[in-house]
Amino acid sequence: MSGPHVEASEREALYRIMALRRDCRHFTPGPLLGDDQLERLLDAAHQAPSVGLMQPWRFMRLSTPAWREHLIPFVEAERQATAQALGERAAEFLRIKVEGIRDCAELLAVVLAPDDGTVFGRRSMPREMAWASAACAVQNLWLAARAENLGLGWVSMFDPEALARELQLPAGATPFGLLCLGPVPAFYEKPMLEQIGWRQRRPLQEMLWASPDLPPSSGSGGGEQAGGD
Repeated sequence: MSGPHVEASEREALYRIMALRRDCRHFTPGPLLGDDQLERLLDAAHQAPSVGLMQPWRFMRLSTPAWREHLIPFVEAERQATAQALGERAAEFLRIKVEGIRDCAELLAVVLAPDDGTVFGRRSMPREMAWASAACAVQNLWLAARAENLGLGWVSMFDPEALARELQLPAGATPFGLLCLGPVPAFYEKPMLEQIGWRQRRPLQEMLWASPDLPPSSGSGGGEQAGGD
């Protein structure tokens, strides 16, 4: 086998980090992360695969007290709208902490960049493959943060068009997450929503669908193979 070999201990560590990763909402107030550590984490995000090597992710650092206070109303407005949409579970939802914007060490916006015209691997699903690629960068950042014993919480409660205007994003760019990053008082034993009884994790077997029988005259589909790199 050519290329770097992964040792068993490294493999076990990676799987353990995946199992321990949590979407964090409770943070320990304190100073900003060191520049070296933040760059290391963002570099991990930047190692993510992307369809056609399009690399559509962009990050903005919004960790000043002024930016934090400015962004909280955007999250709160969507929180209230979500509660209304939940009907009979509204009161239960409103008791759940959904962000750690004020307390986290760093606040980052993750943005989907304007379409760069990449065709390879995404001709038939251009928008979907851009979103999927950018989400891979967030997952890389999540795992890297957990490896450094830092928490990360992905906040998606905001109006993307309104937030794009506030962040003065270029035309075609879309914010799809506010990332709360930093030390936490404790990591949840289970995913927070499972731990508080909002929803339960479903077993893997429910996610495995059986393949159907081929139709009598099977031919090649019209789709294309994804080209992640």
